[in-house]
Amino acid sequence: MNKRISSLFFVLLFILIGGLGFAQEHHEETESDAQAIEKKEGFSAVKMIMDHISDSNEWHIATLNEGEGENEKHISVPLPIIIKDNNGWHFFLSTAIEHGHEHEGYTLDKEGRLISTKNVEQASLFSLVSGKQDSQNVFYDFSVSKNVLALFLSCIFMLLVFVGMANGYKKSPMPRNVLARLLEPIVVFIRDEVAIPNIGTKKYKRYLPYLLTAFFFIWFNNLFGLIPFFPGGANLTGNIAVTGVLAIFTLIIILFSANRDYWKHIFLPPVPLWLYPIIVPIEIIGIFTKPFALMMRLFANVTAGHIMILAIIGLIFIFETAALGFASVPLALFVSVLELLVAVLQAYIFTMLSALFIGLAVQEHHHDEAEL
Repeated sequence: MNKRISSLFFVLLFILIGGLGFAQEHHEETESDAQAIEKKEGFSAVKMIMDHISDSNEWHIATLNEGEGENEKHISVPLPIIIKDNNGWHFFLSTAIEHGHEHEGYTLDKEGRLISTKNVEQASLFSLVSGKQDSQNVFYDFSVSKNVLALFLSCIFMLLVFVGMANGYKKSPMPRNVLARLLEPIVVFIRDEVAIPNIGTKKYKRYLPYLLTAFFFIWFNNLFGLIPFFPGGANLTGNIAVTGVLAIFTLIIILFSANRDYWKHIFLPPVPLWLYPIIVPIEIIGIFTKPFALMMRLFANVTAGHIMILAIIGLIFIFETAALGFASVPLALFVSVLELLVAVLQAYIFTMLSALFIGLAVQEHHHDEAEL
């Protein structure tokens, strides 16, 4: 029961902090990059790729009769827009401002991002901290964006799956649920091959709920990112805000779990005294480079896979020849199948390294052979 509560706690934290991270994140695209890749006036490879891998305030699924004026129809699901500015709070749906429509001084740009029609800038986290933005000339965006919705849906899916598994094991040690039977070997693998070898038999239970939550959260969302309409092609684990939050969780656990030996190794390393001015700063920097590497590795690998698939498909439209499809489609299919392997591999690497870093922080110099 305690493990279930801990797992649910971590999932809810992912929702809270991940949502706040999305509210502050901005995506920038330079005109030079667009001109370099865009080959035809009617098709932009950059726009197609960026629409998939970036976040937006609109859940756009498809466009019918594109370019036919009044006959053009957009299939989309409205998302709630929540804004705080000098005039107070504004609550409305994205359908009120989509496709160039203006409502209460706001609209969506071509990429589906929220902008002001009254020359008011969106508040960013870093500019507010540095004090460069006047609070009277900014608005705060707390909207449920496409990736935030994907975050909610994936966490609800995880709760349904694992709460159902727990209830099944309460009734019988051999549950009839097929999904439980499929996931049980993975849970045992993370426990026996990841948590215990890196953290030790005496302390692994304390961190196993986090490791399991992180693994399945990353794995499921990697798979969901390969589904074109979940939701509208959401790229959750390819978003640096999400990977950053996951890395921060690992960093917080390391800092609050680290024992005396860990801090002694950092501030009193076993080197000659005259090397302390060099080694100690390096050790302190190493505390933060570990989670930074976790963040960038997951973000870069997932994003690169999506860009590769979309770029290969985009060649058909750039050169405007169906013959190229005989090469592009099989190659994109091969990369997509390879992405299925990358999805679980990246989840495993993140979990393994997190367990390794936690183990380095909690291990003691004098421990028995059972923990080795």
